[in-house]
Amino acid sequence: MTEESRSSERPRRQIYLRSIPLEEARAIWGDACRRLRLHDVLGSETIPTEKAVGRVTKEAVFAAASSPHYHAAAMDGIAVRAADTDGASQTSPKRLRVGVEATPINTGDPLPEDTDAVIMIEDVAELAPDELEIVAAASPWQHTRLIGEDVVATDIVIPARHRLRAADIGVLLAAGVLTAEVLRSPRVVIIPTGKEVVSPGDAAAPGEVPDFNSPMIAACLAEYGAQTSTRRPVRDDPEVIRSTIEDACQEADLVLPLAGASAGTRDFTAEAIRAAGDLLVHGVAIRPGKPVALGLVRDTPVIALPGYPVSAMLCCDLFVVPTLCRMLGIPAPQRPRVKATLARKVASTAGSEEYLRVRMGEVSGLLVAVPSARGAGLVSALARADGILVIPALSEGRLKGAEVECELLRPEHEVRNTVLITGSHDLALDVLASRIHAQAPDITVASTHVGSMAGLAALRDGFCHMAGSHILDPETGEYNWTHVKELFGDEEIVLATLAHRQQGLIVAPGNPQSIHAWEDLVRPGVRFVNRQTGAGTRVLLDSQLARLGLRPDRVDGYQREVYTHLAVASMVENGTADVGLGILGAARARGLDFVPLAMERYDLAMRPETWESDLGRALARALGSNQFQHELAALGGYDTRETGRVQPRPPA
Repeated sequence: MTEESRSSERPRRQIYLRSIPLEEARAIWGDACRRLRLHDVLGSETIPTEKAVGRVTKEAVFAAASSPHYHAAAMDGIAVRAADTDGASQTSPKRLRVGVEATPINTGDPLPEDTDAVIMIEDVAELAPDELEIVAAASPWQHTRLIGEDVVATDIVIPARHRLRAADIGVLLAAGVLTAEVLRSPRVVIIPTGKEVVSPGDAAAPGEVPDFNSPMIAACLAEYGAQTSTRRPVRDDPEVIRSTIEDACQEADLVLPLAGASAGTRDFTAEAIRAAGDLLVHGVAIRPGKPVALGLVRDTPVIALPGYPVSAMLCCDLFVVPTLCRMLGIPAPQRPRVKATLARKVASTAGSEEYLRVRMGEVSGLLVAVPSARGAGLVSALARADGILVIPALSEGRLKGAEVECELLRPEHEVRNTVLITGSHDLALDVLASRIHAQAPDITVASTHVGSMAGLAALRDGFCHMAGSHILDPETGEYNWTHVKELFGDEEIVLATLAHRQQGLIVAPGNPQSIHAWEDLVRPGVRFVNRQTGAGTRVLLDSQLARLGLRPDRVDGYQREVYTHLAVASMVENGTADVGLGILGAARARGLDFVPLAMERYDLAMRPETWESDLGRALARALGSNQFQHELAALGGYDTRETGRVQPRPPA
């Protein structure tokens, strides 16, 4: 066989990625689900009522017994016949004989025969062991619970297609319903794809990725009662992927391939769905999550989720959860929405509906939304987000200070109790957040990293509670005050010191390039990674270059910017750069070498009312705790001699 004929027999990839609007994709998928009568695919099973919480009833549930099933006392006191108490008053008390006209009774006891009322014990005076006195007549059935007062046998107590809550379990048991007929749990099969995917815990070589997506999606679907199973990762082979999907569709109600739905050279999932059944949608105009694919194989819905975690979770929210809810016959969940003020300008590409995750907190009565870093692969953004800002497809973004609507990912009261610290990045901020939360569990601390100057500007504009700053004034040698005065004028600002920290050059283990001083940054062949404009670390670099008469354009990589010390260390670790300026803690965290060059003071700037509030007191306690200072010492490169000290304002 010739090379040409062999080539002609190879399967040709058919890239069918056409981005359509979200609502159009939902309409196509909704029509397919209705044709399949998804609400009828799940059978039912009967389980003990006390184990049915979270499950969905198949049909309406009728009471097997009344509740209460006897006339009961609703108060401690005496049971009487109301007619025997007629005429009793303050001026004309009435005496009752115990055991004849009055029977002592406790709450919940059955009423004795021939009694129809209860008089509270507080309204009864004991004249003798067998004689009582009352000063008010009883009305029939006062302070009692009649048979069926709560539930009458044969009443419908729970409707069909109702997701059972804890209170529902109590109602069912009170009504004598000891078993519940509920829908069978949806069976979902997750199929991770890609030769690079390895099981969590396995050693991941360069190019290999732990499969955290599958457990994450499974945990999300467990909230809806789904029983999930995950196949072993499938290699990038269209035939293997197709056969795995077909096999899964024989046992599952819903199949979720993970990754391989885009248009890369190893993306075969959409093609496999089309080969096995009917590919309905491949590509939706959303960011992130565009490559999602929707199809039917053997009348089983198949939703191929993108491989990046943020994209996968978004498409799970938009398509998978609503599909499960269709099967269960329950409404898809709607997150609460709140109005917030955007702390920074957000640019967006028109044509795609963007779902941007935000951190949120209440500052001086104003709910503020701070955009998180974009990136479909940033799994940390999923864990840290407080809400989602949806930017419509026809919009090019939102301006700083705009009022926006956000979907909440956490309860609103928790969001409003979140402290926003914006400014320079430092590892100590995460340690501080943990220490404050441990001492005051109702307070959450969220730090966002935009650089010292931008942090101080955010504080000035009312978009954060505190700003982290370490800006050196080369002329005075003072930290932070010069720029505080420029931004705030005569307004009183508190600078509470977080720590003094060591800044220096982060280099590869063994320092193979022998980089030891500022001057080495301009040597040929030395690749540098910089911090962003406005960062205190960038200010320190610029001041030292100016002092030595070195032009920034001589530094190879001066324009290459990242936003955190750990990002600098990561660039050096992976060989993208030879050196970067950062803190010792970041170098140690990544197993790198460090050349110390300077000690600097890192302060938290805030308004006096913040420092004097409960938050400020919690901050002061955390900063002053031995545990916090020991944790900083363990990071390395921190001096806590002034930690917690309020820095005096220099004279004008």
